[in-house]
Amino acid sequence: MPGLTIGDSIPNLQVETTHGSFKLHDFIGDSWVILFSHPGDFTPVCTTELGKMAKYEEEFTKRGVKLLGLSCDDIASHKEWIKDVEAFTPGSKVRYPIIADPKREVITKLNMVDPDEKDSSGSQLPSRALHIVGPDKKVKLSFLYPATTGRNMEEVVRVVESLQKAANDKVATPVDWQPGDEAVISPSVSDEEAKKMFPHGYRTVDLPSKKGYLRFTQV
Repeated sequence: MPGLTIGDSIPNLQVETTHGSFKLHDFIGDSWVILFSHPGDFTPVCTTELGKMAKYEEEFTKRGVKLLGLSCDDIASHKEWIKDVEAFTPGSKVRYPIIADPKREVITKLNMVDPDEKDSSGSQLPSRALHIVGPDKKVKLSFLYPATTGRNMEEVVRVVESLQKAANDKVATPVDWQPGDEAVISPSVSDEEAKKMFPHGYRTVDLPSKKGYLRFTQV
């Protein structure tokens, strides 16, 4: 789908939410934001996801991340749906705002339109999309799932940590990386720079090419 993608700035839309009206850039402020959409209120997969997001909110808050949901139903519908969400996932409390978008304007501008799913009137529905937005208001990572597949919240936490390490430490995270594992040093960092940036040291993997580009460090 054409539209908003990694590296693009989030448009500063005025949105109506369960927590009132605000502009997206004001909500983001100096924080990271997880902006996630759902095909509709009172739908099974979405109900499970919103509850799990609520249970993980404390973990995201520890990392300086705000949550912002979106569905095309109106605010009254959202507020009724939240009761089901909290009942299904015991211990969850939906404290984050959920955008209402009955005219399907926000999902179009945020590249969250499902190419296939439509409601009973033939109007397009949101995809199960998730954008992680940095404090600079730019999209750092996007997930796009079909309506039939729920997201994995542990993976969302993992990629938030990866993105934040990359932003702060000039490192990247290798395959299957988990918080606490070694990261790899960016190829743009010379060995001399790496010695200054990582005084505790790093290791270079001896590969057949002898190029010395695969360097691991603990950050």
